[in-house]
Amino acid sequence: MLSPLERKKNNFAKSLLPSYAAEIKKYDEVYTSFVDYGYTKELCELYADNFINDVKKPAVEDIVQIASLYDKIHDNKSAAFYLDMLSDKKLSGDEKFAYCIEVIKNESKLGHWRDAEDFRTEHINFLQNYAQKKSIQQQADMYIALALADCAAKHYPQALKLLNFGYKPQGRNDEKLLEIFITVVYIYACWGDEEDLEGAVINAVSCLKLFKDFEFGWSKKYYEKRIIDASNGIL
Repeated sequence: MLSPLERKKNNFAKSLLPSYAAEIKKYDEVYTSFVDYGYTKELCELYADNFINDVKKPAVEDIVQIASLYDKIHDNKSAAFYLDMLSDKKLSGDEKFAYCIEVIKNESKLGHWRDAEDFRTEHINFLQNYAQKKSIQQQADMYIALALADCAAKHYPQALKLLNFGYKPQGRNDEKLLEIFITVVYIYACWGDEEDLEGAVINAVSCLKLFKDFEFGWSKKYYEKRIIDASNGIL
C-alpha cells in the first residue's frame, strides 16, 4: 500500500488544494490500519468505503490500489469488480500501466487464461514500451503479471523464463526479489513439479532469511505464509 508521503508525491498539484488536508487525514487513518495489521479484509473495506464506494468520482489510483489490496487477501472477485470500473475509462500512461498489470494478474488468478492472454496480447506493446520508463521494481511487476498469464494457460516453462528477465537484487531487504521467488514457487506448484517445487521453496526461504529487518511488525510472518500458500498453489 502506498504510504501517505508516496501518495502526496503522486498528487502534488492536488495536494496544494485546501480540500486535500481532509483527504490525507482519512488516508492516514486507513494507512494506520495497514501498518498495524497488514493486508486484511477490514483494511480493504475501510479503504473502499472512504475512497471509492461513497465517492462520486473515485480516483483511478484508488480503484487500482483497492484491486491490489483485494488481490493480496486472495479475494479475486472483489478485485475484478473494482477493475471493471476502469474498463472503459481513458487512462494516463502511469494509470494504464498499473491497471493492465492488475487486470492480467486478476484474470490469471481467476483461471480465465484465455481472457488473460487476449488482454495481454492487446496491451503488450504498450506495456513493454512503457516499462522502459519505469523503475526495475515496476518492471518486475509487469513480468510477474505476464508470467502468471502463461502459468494460467499452463505454459509453465515460458512463465519461468519471463521471471528470469535479469532482475538484480536491490539490497538485502529486497521485497520485490522475494516476490519473484514466491511466484516461482507458485508456478512449480501449479505445474505439479514436486522436485523443483522443493528447490524453489528453499530459494524463497533463503531469500527471506537474508532480510536484516522488516518495515512492519507483521511482515516476516506474512511472507512466511506467502511462501507456504504459494507452495499450495495459492498466490
